[in-house]
Amino acid sequence: MEYTTGPIIPKTGVNGGRTRAPERRPGLVVVLSVDLDADLAALRPLGGFFVLRTHADPAGPAPQALATLAETYAASAPEVHRDALALRVATVAGRLRAAEPRVSASISQQGLAARLWSVALACAALYGRLPGLDARLLRWDPVATAPDDLWLTEVRPLPGDAATLADTVLHGHLEPLGVALRARYGIAAGLLRGNAGSALAGAARELDRWARANGRTDVAERARALTGELFAHPLLRGTGTRTATAFRRRSCCLYYRVPGGGVCGDCCFTRPPRSSPRAVSG
Repeated sequence: MEYTTGPIIPKTGVNGGRTRAPERRPGLVVVLSVDLDADLAALRPLGGFFVLRTHADPAGPAPQALATLAETYAASAPEVHRDALALRVATVAGRLRAAEPRVSASISQQGLAARLWSVALACAALYGRLPGLDARLLRWDPVATAPDDLWLTEVRPLPGDAATLADTVLHGHLEPLGVALRARYGIAAGLLRGNAGSALAGAARELDRWARANGRTDVAERARALTGELFAHPLLRGTGTRTATAFRRRSCCLYYRVPGGGVCGDCCFTRPPRSSPRAVSG
């Protein structure tokens, strides 16, 4: 996964947006709440997985040709759309030369989880608010790469607290996605939860790095506090061990089974294990 950095984001509003005074309460992180702009412009300097388009790409596929993520997670997609989930898994398999469907399915899930966590966590830390990432409002191009893969059709402001983040990403996306992947590819639930934790930790680490490099310690503090609360969630609590922004997961995403893949930096293994292709994943 690659992330890019950019210029400092102003602390007083984005694109002329109104800035609310910080709310101070004993024992809580001070949150500077900025009105969400229609373009989510504050995400652009972060680049990579953090950027989310809110307008259709004139050079890309017609919006009606793309399934929503809600349709993607469903057992059967409408006839007007291709099977976006199967297409994504096949696309990843082709790019990585992965022979086992469960391997490309795992990596596909982790990539989408990283996109969703990056957008949600960055918005919560930068704006103090979250755009409603309802699966019915997010259209997905399964053959595209970030940031051209996702398009949010309407920006609906939500609170930027950890509970809303968990409800939006974990329950709104990763749970139904996990159900579909387990049914189709037989991937273990623990592996998928580990992928979700790894993706969150990676997004938090890159956001922290960007914030500190650009003098936004306020953003780094909010991101760190939110990430800590999210990892206390029952679905993420046992996925790994965190030390500051470092993370060591307790499961493996199966990337070592990709030709030349090896193990990831946060893998539970220190070297690629020897296992049967028929072994239980996760």
